[in-house]
Amino acid sequence: MKTLRAVKCGESTKVVKLHGTGPIRRRIMDMGITKGVDVFVRKVAPLGDPIEITVLGYELSIRKADAELIEVF
Repeated sequence: MKTLRAVKCGESTKVVKLHGTGPIRRRIMDMGITKGVDVFVRKVAPLGDPIEITVLGYELSIRKADAELIEVF
């Protein structure tokens, strides 16, 4: 299983599945990260947290812990 955290800077990928439950899963989905959406990793902070991504034409910053809950292809 490959997660969004493992994607390198400058690469694109597609969301396969969201893990997690409750408010964490809902918050990720509210940001537009759902099954089948293309995600582009723009930047990764020097210490790895946060990760800046582009989803549906806008930029987001997400934590490493949240990125581990997003399974990608």
